[in-house]
Amino acid sequence: MSEKQHTEPIEDIYRTDYEIGQDNIHPFGLDLHNPVFVWSGGTAILFILFCGLFPDTAMATLNGVKGWIINTFDWLFLSAGSIFVLFCLALIVLPTGRIRLGGDDARPEYSRFSWFAMLFAAGMGIGLMYWSVAEPVGYFTEWAGSPLNIAGGTEEAKKASLGALMYHWGLHPWGIYGVVALTLAFFGYNKGMPMTVRTGFYPLLGDRVWGRTGNVIDTLATIATLFGLATSLGFGALQAAGGGSFLWGVPESLWVEVLIITVVTGIALWSVLQGVDGGVKVLSNINMGIAGVLLLFVIFAGSVTGFIGNVGTTIAGYVEYILPLSNPVGRADTAFYHNWTIFYWAWWISWSPFVGMFVAQVSKGRTIREFLTAVLLVPTVVSIVWMAAFGGSGIDQAMQGIGELTKGIDDESLSLFHMLENMPLGMITSVVGIILALVFFVTSSDSGSLVVDTITAGGKTEAPPAQRVFWACAEGFVAAVLLLAGGAHALGALQAAAITTALPFVIVLLLMMVSLAMALNRELKLRRQEAAAKVGAT
Repeated sequence: MSEKQHTEPIEDIYRTDYEIGQDNIHPFGLDLHNPVFVWSGGTAILFILFCGLFPDTAMATLNGVKGWIINTFDWLFLSAGSIFVLFCLALIVLPTGRIRLGGDDARPEYSRFSWFAMLFAAGMGIGLMYWSVAEPVGYFTEWAGSPLNIAGGTEEAKKASLGALMYHWGLHPWGIYGVVALTLAFFGYNKGMPMTVRTGFYPLLGDRVWGRTGNVIDTLATIATLFGLATSLGFGALQAAGGGSFLWGVPESLWVEVLIITVVTGIALWSVLQGVDGGVKVLSNINMGIAGVLLLFVIFAGSVTGFIGNVGTTIAGYVEYILPLSNPVGRADTAFYHNWTIFYWAWWISWSPFVGMFVAQVSKGRTIREFLTAVLLVPTVVSIVWMAAFGGSGIDQAMQGIGELTKGIDDESLSLFHMLENMPLGMITSVVGIILALVFFVTSSDSGSLVVDTITAGGKTEAPPAQRVFWACAEGFVAAVLLLAGGAHALGALQAAAITTALPFVIVLLLMMVSLAMALNRELKLRRQEAAAKVGAT
């Protein structure tokens, strides 16, 4: 019996006769998946109307749901984040790493620089600009809790602050993105399935993924992406408005922020109509160029020696505190990890369909080992450099009694500008910072619109432009109504929306990881069988 099992051919069961877009409908010349587009678009419109007509009720509802989720499922978010990282690291070193996305003969479509620029701009975007100074200085000055309740204002607090900063922006977000991106790329390129989130569940559900269950999965993915993007767009508007007030005295108001969202959404509409090569790729490369120049300026205009020391402190803090900060039980710093870590994990999870699908679309031809190394490790290294430069400089100014950061964080949207004003050419670099934030803003919106359109078009990547326009506008509208509903507490409204939509999707991602493991295990068996057949033939 064992001999027969050993030689029995293994069938490639993860292939389907389902054709991309076969369930689509075509009203008014559009190409929409039925009913994913209707459910998702309807939910977005209802949410916009609810927040616009009843802002106080909407804000109270969002905060109530947010509080319940944090207090009930904090352990789930923390544990899931670490599981995703360990899973991706395992795939890098296991034999699965040799599998090439698209088959053995596939080759990459983009250069390494363009590839990395696109995934990094999509994966982090405005968050790097908004939080790179505010977050570590906030920890250091105990603005909103400190990691592990370490007292602020000391060298130990500096190390803990930079370590916690990297915990939030290092391996964990990219582990979440990596699971989704690899799943979609593998099933899309190696098995010929539609590149939508439901596809990743084929090993678990079989042909049921093309029915109602799959419709629910894709709808959840669309809604999570929409709110994750809206959160980022809201941050971009807050920072741009804060920068305008800081530099030119433009009054800060919700309507100024809404105007910024409107203008940038208009630019994103132009970009999204150009497609990946004509819009997203070009803007992502511009993004990386401007970010690189600003990074080098901060390093050399501050203190190169201090920067090198901050890199060492950041790495040491990350290594020392990654396990304590990952602990889901018995924590004394409840306020810290509820307000910060759970929000970040929820934000990354809500972004994962968008980033995952976008990264998958531009990663054909890479091996799994190359893919996950780039997606997981390279951004972490770059983030260490970025955070050591910006966050380290901010903390150093606070420690040395230089400028506004000495007083702690009053307005997180101004923290970057407070840091830059104490360096040479402060006015010029602040303008560059605003431009960079706006370009990040645009790249997040346009790449997100392309991805959401793909999901709601049943996996089609060349749907009519009007559909992309709808989703780009929907993202802007959701961000605007969240800011207006939140009023003075706009930041809290953005955070509440991200956390609320992320809860069901964290369960989706855990199941997706199991499904991917099943598929990759079977793929390895198929490859061994083919290799043995070739040896036998010779």
